Amino acid sequence: MAKCLTNLPLPAPMNLLTGNKFLDMEKNKKAGNNGQNNAPEEIDITNESLNEIDGNEETEISESAGEAIKLKKELEEQKDKYVRLFAEFDNFKRRNAKERIELMQTAGKEVITSMLDVLDDCDRAEKQMNINNPEQIIEGVLLVFNKLRSTLQSKGLKAMDSIHTDFDVHKHEAIAEVPVEDKSKKGKVIDEIVKGYYLNDKLIRFAKVIVGK
Repeated sequence: MAKCLTNLPLPAPMNLLTGNKFLDMEKNKKAGNNGQNNAPEEIDITNESLNEIDGNEETEISESAGEAIKLKKELEEQKDKYVRLFAEFDNFKRRNAKERIELMQTAGKEVITSMLDVLDDCDRAEKQMNINNPEQIIEGVLLVFNKLRSTLQSKGLKAMDSIHTDFDVHKHEAIAEVPVEDKSKKGKVIDEIVKGYYLNDKLIRFAKVIVGK
């Protein structure tokens, strides 16, 4: 009996390498399972999400188109205002130029009309010169002169008083300087060759004077 047990073949001992390989396979299997669990989840793109994206894009395009139409409308309004303003300004320039020409042509009408009476007196005085009466001629000429002065004064003309006043370059034009014995007359107007005039207190002609030195 003992001899039979001794002759039975014993099971082959487990190879250490084979056991290690088996352990490695188990580890790799667990690692594979863990790797599958840690893999990123796939994004599920459905028709609803695609429709939502398309809807947002259509909304943005619609808003952009609306803004473009609004800007175009405002631009057209501004252009229309500019065209109207330019046309009004052009009409204003033409009207102003026409009025200025008419004013230049008729500016002296009122003054000339008022001077016609003086011209009539000059014609009458000229006829009186044929009469051998010096007193009447002198009287008629003086009347014409006085009427001429009064007519011009009524239009704002005023004669400048220059004699015995200090020489002023702003209203006098010195044509000569003459020595004077009186020291108080030095630098003053001692004679007037051409009278100066104001029109409504505005100087329209310088007086030509002689100044003492």
